[in-house]
Amino acid sequence: MLTRMSRRSILLMLAATLAGLCSTAPALAQTGNRPIRLVVPYPPGGPLDIVARALAAAVKDSLGTVVVENKPGAGGNLGADLVAKAPPDGLTIVMGAVATHAINPWLFTKMPYDPVRDFTPITLVAQVPNVLVMNNDTAQRLGLRSVHDLVVHARQNPGKLNYGSGGNGSAGHLAGEMFKAQAGVFMVHIPYAGGNPAQLALLSGQVDLTFDNLASASANIKAGKLRALAVTTAQRASAMPDVPTMADSGKADGLAHFDVSTWFGLFGPAKLPPEVLARLNKAFVEALASAELRARMATLMAEPAPTTPEQFSAFVRAELAKYEPVVKASGAKVD
Repeated sequence: MLTRMSRRSILLMLAATLAGLCSTAPALAQTGNRPIRLVVPYPPGGPLDIVARALAAAVKDSLGTVVVENKPGAGGNLGADLVAKAPPDGLTIVMGAVATHAINPWLFTKMPYDPVRDFTPITLVAQVPNVLVMNNDTAQRLGLRSVHDLVVHARQNPGKLNYGSGGNGSAGHLAGEMFKAQAGVFMVHIPYAGGNPAQLALLSGQVDLTFDNLASASANIKAGKLRALAVTTAQRASAMPDVPTMADSGKADGLAHFDVSTWFGLFGPAKLPPEVLARLNKAFVEALASAELRARMATLMAEPAPTTPEQFSAFVRAELAKYEPVVKASGAKVD
């Protein structure tokens, strides 16, 4: 039989064990015992949403269950703000993008969050090249086969060319404004209610050119309906390696540093604990290196771009600074 002293010792040991378990509960929550909520601040079905769901499946073994939740609204601000105000425990993260963290802060008169101060960057996930495309019939009629040809023609005919976009403040609009500023040309901007109407306007010859997402333009490029003059990223796109970059093709025309892409990456709330940040970064970076996920992203023409948290933080700050003068010059504003 147990003596009174031994019973007392066992009870004290049990109490100490329970106290230890309670003290480590938050850490256990951060290591996969509770689902991670991955907020996508856009509707289902887009490239960002598709990649988020593929990532969630890829990290199941290392992080446990990751539930993707779509929270669209206010150009992505609604979903991003939800995460900015979440507890910094690693259980709520967001797939932010160039819009939520580099463009919207200059586009919206009132922002519910600070894109730098209110988030912990985890890793850049991918970049999707944009491409400068012309209606092929228009390009043939004007004899334009390169970015240099386009710049020369636009300088000689100010205001006679136009370009379409998915709306004021859209990525295509701002790429066009950056092109105009760096090349020293003037073209008329025609905004449409979304990327699809803008593409239809280009195909029908209502507009001369657009700065479109490579994934959405590729089929018409391959079909010969659109002429791809250049991709807007610093590197050529692996999906279309024969298309030059804007910087190479327009180097003599003031475009040597042109670099615009649609990018997206993972953020947590501010003050994410270092050990939690390291664990999330490791899991997602390893997932982005997998052949299966890379093949899935290739169908979307998304280039995997994993980084360290420090690299992603510097990238976001640089993108934020890059788009400030572009948005202001465009005159676009959302009240």
